[in-house]
Amino acid sequence: MDISLLTIGAALVACTLAVAGTHAFSQGRAARQALEDRLANTGVFENLTGRRKRFTGVDRRLRRTALGKRIELRLAATGLDLTPGEFLVYVVAAVALLWFTASSVFAPFFGPIAGLLALWGGSNFLTWQRTRRTEKFIAQLPELSRVLANGTQAGLALRSALAMAAEEMEAPAGEELRRVTRQLDMGRSIDDALAELAERLPSRELVVLVSTLVLSNRAGGTVVGSLRNLTITLEERKETRREVRTQLSQVTMTAYAVPMLGVGTLLLLNAAMPGALDRLTGSFVGQTCVVVSFALYGLGFLIIRRMSKIKV
Repeated sequence: MDISLLTIGAALVACTLAVAGTHAFSQGRAARQALEDRLANTGVFENLTGRRKRFTGVDRRLRRTALGKRIELRLAATGLDLTPGEFLVYVVAAVALLWFTASSVFAPFFGPIAGLLALWGGSNFLTWQRTRRTEKFIAQLPELSRVLANGTQAGLALRSALAMAAEEMEAPAGEELRRVTRQLDMGRSIDDALAELAERLPSRELVVLVSTLVLSNRAGGTVVGSLRNLTITLEERKETRREVRTQLSQVTMTAYAVPMLGVGTLLLLNAAMPGALDRLTGSFVGQTCVVVSFALYGLGFLIIRRMSKIKV
């Protein structure tokens, strides 16, 4: 057989497979896009949260990017009723507002610095919300452990006890447990669902509770005694954490007061000598001094915050 005919035949087969693959890929992408559009626009989210989502177009485009997926994961851990698109728009608006305000009140040089601080504040806000939600969840762990112990003592399986606790507990424990039960209903194992919960809200207390539940579920032993002992331990750790937080409250306030002193000094300087900040930032040496001073204030803030964090 002529080699040219074999080449032509192979080329035709390759072209046919390429066309079929491209068609299948386009159909799958169109189906995925249609599903995202229905979730964003047809009221599914609205029915779940009770409000209409804003900036749906920005949200759809953002979710396709790595940044959007990262923001979505961080928002899921905070429990905020926000989409990645809404959060991005609000952060951009805050950057523009602080940039304009700093340029008007201080000097144009402070506009970019205020914008960077707004970006840092948006990221730090998510971290603060996650920490705040984790603290609330930790405070509910003794009650959660007690509810699970009562449920298992009454003869319920661990899956049923988790569902019962999801109905009885308030937020955020109730919301997180409902997410776990939904994953269990979809066929996910208890180990994986609880491990994701511990990863979403990291804390030593939750890791201990999850490890106790997972080991008891794997070994098939009784979990009532372990949960009873764990409840007492969690109550003691809760009181210890409260005492530590009270002792360190003054240090925490100092960490926030130090940067505010720097900003207040700039305001007093500009009020006493109008135009002083414009002259200060009009030269390279002055700009360098301002940047170094802000960096030192930020370093002091981080050091004080680091010193005030005591893991219990």
